[in-house]
Amino acid sequence: MGRKKKEKTKTEKVKFAHKYYLRTGLYSFVWKNLKSAFLPIVGVILAIFLFNKYVYNINDGLHHFTETFSRLTILITFFISETLLGLIPPEIFIAWSKKTEEPIFNLFLLATLSYFGGLISYFLGKTASKIGPVKEYLEVKMAERLSNARKWGGILILVGAVLPLPFSIACLAAGMIKYSFKNVALLGLFRFVRFAAYAWAIFQVVN
Repeated sequence: MGRKKKEKTKTEKVKFAHKYYLRTGLYSFVWKNLKSAFLPIVGVILAIFLFNKYVYNINDGLHHFTETFSRLTILITFFISETLLGLIPPEIFIAWSKKTEEPIFNLFLLATLSYFGGLISYFLGKTASKIGPVKEYLEVKMAERLSNARKWGGILILVGAVLPLPFSIACLAAGMIKYSFKNVALLGLFRFVRFAAYAWAIFQVVN
């Protein structure tokens, strides 16, 4: 009886969560972002392929890139970008990792830096929430993000980690509303899944 009662309770919780997410618009939000992300992803990969084939050999460009800048410089630049609102598309760095002597290791480094960049953004958000003028500015600029973070919490972190949205912004919003850091750290691990999936696609184009 106890086991059946627990299963029933879990089922009821799932149903309740489903109704809540449906009512608050989570599914439409995710679907909207999936649709908006699909075409750009396909477009970027197709553009890389066509540019590489008919305009300029990207492999030569990436090779020149790796010779011009040290690995440390590239990784630091990427880390700063991933901490400060994802200023530079990660796909550029993923393509760079393919041209290095240790592509898988460097890809892992990129994913790790992106992950920790998001965690730092979380603490930046917590700090910003204590500084009046900064808090007011961010609450205006990030009104929709903060509203979503309050409604969906960890789900927004998961979406930010997996979909091509700035992960750091989701973490920043989580910090501002003082969402559980433990949950942010756990759900943020899906960032590694995103990098692996993108690398699989980009590595097909970059030789």
